[in-house]
Amino acid sequence: MKFLVFKKETLLFFMAVAIILASVSAWFMLKAGDITVFNQQDKIRQIHMVTGEFKSTMKDGKEIEAYRWDPGTIILKKGEKVNLIISGINGAEHPFYIEGTSIKGTVKKGEDTFVPLQFQKEGTYRLICEMHPDRAHNGPMIAYIVVN
Repeated sequence: MKFLVFKKETLLFFMAVAIILASVSAWFMLKAGDITVFNQQDKIRQIHMVTGEFKSTMKDGKEIEAYRWDPGTIILKKGEKVNLIISGINGAEHPFYIEGTSIKGTVKKGEDTFVPLQFQKEGTYRLICEMHPDRAHNGPMIAYIVVN
């Protein structure tokens, strides 16, 4: 029968090496987590929206259509910086404004419109297309920005 015998100094050496390796590993794991959290705070969230069109033909041959923003509702935190990127897919252009703000712009077919957002007041803000504000104008083309 063979036995493995360690000297006291050898055993202490291996224990010290194991403790150092565990400490270094824990430090790297915690540091990597910190970097991830800090990078997320520095990023400005991007929300992508598109213009959409729904068309249909009635039994009598009359065509009906409606324009929409998609998504129709976005949710932000109060004070959060967000870049809203609206892609023009349907319709030649959609001049818009955000109710209760000074934000205005125009979305053109085949182009992206960049809208920086940051709301300091909670509430619901409406993104309204001026060409399609109601059913009589193939709308309403209204999206809701909910700020909590």
